[in-house]
Amino acid sequence: MIRKIFPLLLLTLSPLTVAAQKLVIDNTTVDVGRTGYQMPVTATFEFKNKSHRHLKISEVRPDCRCTSIEFPKEQIGAGDKFQIKMTYDARQLGHFDYQAAVISNASKKPLYIRMKGVVLADFQDFSGTYPIEMGELRLDKDALEFDDVNKGFEQVQELHIYNNGTRVYQPNLMHLPSYLTAVVVPERLAPNRAGKMIVTLHSDKLHDYGLTQTSVYLAGNPGDKVSPDHEISVSAVLLPAFVEMTAEQRQRAPKLQMSKQTIDVTFDGKKKKADVIELTNQGQTELDISSLQMFTGGLTVSLGKSKLQPAQSTKLKVTAIRDEVLKLRRRPRILMITNDPDKGKIVININAR
Repeated sequence: MIRKIFPLLLLTLSPLTVAAQKLVIDNTTVDVGRTGYQMPVTATFEFKNKSHRHLKISEVRPDCRCTSIEFPKEQIGAGDKFQIKMTYDARQLGHFDYQAAVISNASKKPLYIRMKGVVLADFQDFSGTYPIEMGELRLDKDALEFDDVNKGFEQVQELHIYNNGTRVYQPNLMHLPSYLTAVVVPERLAPNRAGKMIVTLHSDKLHDYGLTQTSVYLAGNPGDKVSPDHEISVSAVLLPAFVEMTAEQRQRAPKLQMSKQTIDVTFDGKKKKADVIELTNQGQTELDISSLQMFTGGLTVSLGKSKLQPAQSTKLKVTAIRDEVLKLRRRPRILMITNDPDKGKIVININAR
C-alpha cells in the first residue's frame, strides 16, 4: 500500500525555520526499513532544546491512528536533549509513510516529523543473528580480536554483514591501519542479502609485542564519511615466535614463576587499593618482561625490574582506582609479555568490588 502525503507535508520546511533557534532536531524523517506483518516498528527522533528557557511539548498529533507516540510530558530544560518515538502497528502490507505534528511553546506553528518503511509478508527478523545495527546494515559483532598472534604469522577474522535496507550497498572498512587488510564478499550487497568481510592481520607490520588497539569504521559505500556510530574496535596481541626453538634452547630458557595471577580487590570505602605480585626467574637465562599493558582503564602498575637474571625476583605493584574500576563494563585485566616460551602471554585478572 502506498499512502499519499497530503498538504500536511508542505508545511514541513516552514516550521523548521521558525523553530530552529529553540527546538532542534537531528532528522525530521526516519526510514525504518523493513518489518513484518503485525510486527510494530519504531522510529526515534532526537531533539534538543536550544533555547535559554524551559520547553514544554503540549501534544504530538499523528496523522493516522495506526501510529502511537511517546514524548516527554515534563518540562525540558534549556540545552537538554530528548526523544520522541513514533511506532507503526504494521497491520497493512506494503510501503507506509506517516507524519506527526509536534506542538510546543517553541513556536506558534507545529514541527512535523515523518517515518516511512515497508511491511513484508515474508519478512525474516535477523536481529538475533546480526544484532549490531549500523544504519541499514547489520553486523554479527562490532569488535575484532586477534589473540595470541606469533610474530611473522597472519590471522584472519570474519565480520558477517546483512543488508536490511532497500538499496544495493558496497560495504567497506575505513581507516584500516597498515597491518590490516579487508576483502568483502560479495562486493555489492543487494537488499535482504548477507555477505562477509574477511579481515587479515599481518603481524610482521606490528612493531611492538603485546596489545595493539585501534578502531575502524563501517561504510555503506565508497566515499561515505566516518561516523562514530559505525565504529568497530580492533585489538591484537602479538607474541614472540618460539616455534623455531630447539629442545636445548627450551631447556635453558627463562621460566617465570608468579606468586599469583589473579588479584581480588575489596575497596571497603577506600578510593584506591593496591596489591603486589612477586615475579621470579627460575630458568637458566635472562627473563625479559618486554611488555606490560592494561586492557582497560582504572589501574596503575609499577614493575621493579623488567629483566631478571636466573634466581632473581622483582615485584609488580597493581593499584586499582575505585571510581574508575567500578564503572568498567569489562573486568579489568593486565597483559604481560615475556620471553618464557611457556608463558609468553600472561593475563592478570582483577576482581574488584
